[in-house]
Amino acid sequence: MNPDVAVHSFDEPRERIVPSQLKGRTLSGDEVVRPLEGLTLIVAIKSSCDGCRDFVHSSLEELAGVTVVVVSATGDDNAEWRDAAQPVIVAPELLATLDIRWPPFYVLVDPVRRRVVTEGVVFGPAQVAEEIAPHLS
Repeated sequence: MNPDVAVHSFDEPRERIVPSQLKGRTLSGDEVVRPLEGLTLIVAIKSSCDGCRDFVHSSLEELAGVTVVVVSATGDDNAEWRDAAQPVIVAPELLATLDIRWPPFYVLVDPVRRRVVTEGVVFGPAQVAEEIAPHLS
C-alpha cells in the first residue's frame, strides 16, 4: 500500500440537514431530548454487529476528545446491550434525518454550522478515532 494515500471508510460527507437537538428514547423507554452542542460523533449501531459491540461495551477512551452519542433505529431485542458501558438511544428519526440507512455508520456533526464534517463505516472505536482526528483540532 502506498503510504502517501490516506485510507478512509468513506470519501466526502454528503450534504444534508444536521438537527440542533437529539430526540429519542433510552432502552428502558424514557424520553431523551438534548441539544447538540459542539462537534458530536453520532454512531449508528445495530444488533449482531462486532464493531457495534465495541462502541456499546467499551470505555471509548480513544474518543475522549469528542462527545459520542450511540444511536440505534430499534431497541435491544436480543438483550445484547443489557450491560452497556455507553447509553444507547433509540432514535430512528435522527437516523432518517442524517440519512443513515445502513448501520454500522458514523457521522461527525457540527451542529453550530449545521453540517456533517465527516462520515464513514464503523469497524471499531480506534478506527473511527483515527478517521475523525484531523477534524477535532
